[in-house]
Amino acid sequence: MIRLMLFGTSGCHLCEQAEYIINDCLPDGLDLIIEEIDIAEQEQWQDRYAIRIPVLYHPETKQELGWPFDQADVKEFIKSLAD
Repeated sequence: MIRLMLFGTSGCHLCEQAEYIINDCLPDGLDLIIEEIDIAEQEQWQDRYAIRIPVLYHPETKQELGWPFDQADVKEFIKSLAD
């Protein structure tokens, strides 16, 4: 199973766009969990991601995919984690 975190915040139109891109390109049959994290909940997240959101993050490897990204970028990011 691959666990990812999507850092964003409420009312962020780029974050909404990122969610759409991610959900639209997920491969079928992949055991994947994406947890949406609102950076407003913790100061450390605000400090790190405030001007970079949305960011897709893999906590095990600490790899990040920062905005801007498209479907091809998301697919490549997930593929690199699955290999």
